[in-house]
Amino acid sequence: MDDHFYLQSMVVIRLVSATVELTAAFLMWRFQRLDTAVRINGFLGMVGPVILTITMAIGLAGLATGKMPLAKMVWIGCGVLCILWGTSR
Repeated sequence: MDDHFYLQSMVVIRLVSATVELTAAFLMWRFQRLDTAVRINGFLGMVGPVILTITMAIGLAGLATGKMPLAKMVWIGCGVLCILWGTSR
C-alpha cells in the first residue's frame, strides 16, 4: 500500500470523528438539558481517545514501511500512550 491509502484512511476517520462531534453539539442544543449534554459529552470523552489511537496506528503503519527508523516510531507510540494515560486520570 502506498502513502495515499494511509493518508486517506486517516482523513476519513477524522471526518467521521468531526461528524460525530457536530452531531453531539446539535443534540446538546436540541435537547437543551444540562444532564443530557453531560451524558453526550461523556460519550465524546470516550470516542476521542479511540479516534486518536486508530489514526495514529494507521499513520505509524504507513511510516513502518521503511520511511522512519524504528526508534522514532517507538517514541511516537510512547507519546500517544502518555497522552492516553494522562487524559484518563
